Amino acid sequence: MTATPDHPLIDAARRLAGDVLAPAAERHDREGVTPEAVAAVKASGVLGVNAPAEYGGAGAPAAVGREIAEILAGACCATFFVQAQHHTPVRTLAAAGEEPSAARDRWLRPLSEGTQLAGIAFSHLRAYPKLPVRATRVPDGWRFDGRVPWYTGWGLNDVFLLGGATEDGEVVFAVAEAREQAGLTATPPLQLAALTGTRTVGLLLDGLVLPDDAVALRTPYERWATDDRPKNTNTNPAVFGVARAALDLLDASGDGEAKETAGILRTRLDAARRDAYALVDEVPPAERLDDRLAVKMRAYEVLRAATTAAVAAGGGRAFGLSAPAQRLAREGLFLVVQGQTAEVRTAHLRALRA
Repeated sequence: MTATPDHPLIDAARRLAGDVLAPAAERHDREGVTPEAVAAVKASGVLGVNAPAEYGGAGAPAAVGREIAEILAGACCATFFVQAQHHTPVRTLAAAGEEPSAARDRWLRPLSEGTQLAGIAFSHLRAYPKLPVRATRVPDGWRFDGRVPWYTGWGLNDVFLLGGATEDGEVVFAVAEAREQAGLTATPPLQLAALTGTRTVGLLLDGLVLPDDAVALRTPYERWATDDRPKNTNTNPAVFGVARAALDLLDASGDGEAKETAGILRTRLDAARRDAYALVDEVPPAERLDDRLAVKMRAYEVLRAATTAAVAAGGGRAFGLSAPAQRLAREGLFLVVQGQTAEVRTAHLRALRA
């Protein structure tokens, strides 16, 4: 098994998970992640785990961020997923390096310190050359038109990173305040089979204008896509966190068969985790994509087995909405399609019929 890193933020994440998130997970699942939970996330420091130290973040190694993701996802996947969006805007703003950036100067410190929570709205860019969100140059800024089909954390986030594409193949990312305003309207919350509590909506953009000093990144689409495409071949740490939580339920059941099943599945989970993280840490991001997909499929298989076993061990009681087993099973299904690309979908379907 990959060794657990030693870092104060991991201890903070465990306290957050045990004291706040896990006790409220079923309520968050049914009723929505609360502002109080978000306040606890902000206060814990985990939002700055990989943010640069010079802006108030922890500057921790990637392994620390992965461990925190596992802990939070296993405690309450809805809250985990809301805060998970935050780290991409932080990385985007930090990546500007030494080049002057008004957006970085304005937003990176509060995001790194965790006083502000960020969301993201750019997965639609993967549909290019379709333009679900069109970016158009206007005097002193950019105009965004179209529809963002998925936006997580509405009513909880302070700001978000919006991506749009131009007619001539450039992508533009800008920071916007996460509230209804001229040119920006949210749909009612989407009713989902899992993680409805994430307050996910669609965003309707009809002439939203953001100034030049809100722009975090402009780059040719192909350059962005070259960096983006390999990311989803890696296994989401949340898969390991939710699977581990399901195995913990089996261990706590008091049933000998359940505990034996948990032991066998935990060995498989640890092996998949070790292999997945070795590929991330030791291999350049664009290499060995087939191996990354293969271990991702192994992780999905263990996730499915672990959550199914937790339901089976719980019997009829596991189907009550107050029971964690059914929630973990639905969260596992969500993680199968979260961030799914055509390449990942093809690999998964092939693995299921092998």
